[in-house]
Amino acid sequence: MNGKPRILVKGAGVAGMTAAVALAERGGDVTLYDSGGRVGAGASWMAGGMLAPWCEAESAPEEVTAQSIDSVDWWAEHVPDVTREGSLVLAPARDVGEIARFGRRTSHFQTVGTVEITQLEPDLAGRFHKGLFFPDEGHVDPRKALKALLARLEQLGGRAEFGEISPNEAAFDWVVDCTGLAARNKLEGLRGVRGEMLLLRCPDVTLHRPVRMLHPRIPVYIVPRADHVFMVGATMIESENAGSMTVRSMMELLNAAWTLHPGFAEAEILEMGTGLRPSYPDNMPRVVQDGKRIYINGMYRHGFLLSPARAREAADLIFGAQA
Repeated sequence: MNGKPRILVKGAGVAGMTAAVALAERGGDVTLYDSGGRVGAGASWMAGGMLAPWCEAESAPEEVTAQSIDSVDWWAEHVPDVTREGSLVLAPARDVGEIARFGRRTSHFQTVGTVEITQLEPDLAGRFHKGLFFPDEGHVDPRKALKALLARLEQLGGRAEFGEISPNEAAFDWVVDCTGLAARNKLEGLRGVRGEMLLLRCPDVTLHRPVRMLHPRIPVYIVPRADHVFMVGATMIESENAGSMTVRSMMELLNAAWTLHPGFAEAEILEMGTGLRPSYPDNMPRVVQDGKRIYINGMYRHGFLLSPARAREAADLIFGAQA
């Protein structure tokens, strides 16, 4: 016996991966398990990976911003390739009034015009005349980040198990359940919120940061990844339909990309996907303790943004709050 508490973390999405690493860093003997066969088998694989505490204030409770201000630093300390180039908020000419509304609900931004937008994103020169730039934000590629956290966990001495046979929970001192909607029969009020995404490859367009395209009905974001790949997504669809993407949804996402830059008309569609994000009625992620079992759930659209804070909260329950 090494004296370390034996901890089973169930679920290898962003909540589970951040929790597993945080617990191992605090001295836990951590085993990670996911029945999906790999890291990110659920909704986290479809995420945008935006680390945008100030932008999220537009539609989220103030607690989201307060609890996630240091999330960019956390990710930068734990995974490579964190991009810290800020976020850009734009709107097509017909919806430019949405810019002012977004600004009234947020802070820590600079109002930018044609010249500044061109300096930030040369490929958008002359296309937009007003926007908001949030310089202190960042983003990660979720798929690379989750794999990097797995490597970090193993470096710390943790183990990962994947497959249909779950480890015997009785062999562990603590169980940290991060299984999303699979835990809804144990967590009152948990619901699914549909997210949809496209992955496009477009060699004709270069972006340096996520761009949020405002629309009165469904805001859409375009997030650059390596090799001229872009994730185009919308994550606030109140539906538990886990089926394939509809023609209407695809057209809205593609139209947003084309409106941002006509070069997207020639983009290659690499992937389309949908997922259900676990969410509580107030859309705030929670840590719930039931004896030696701790639930981290309800991440909504804040998985990458708030998972470091929720992992810290779970670690404090097991190891005691840090000064």
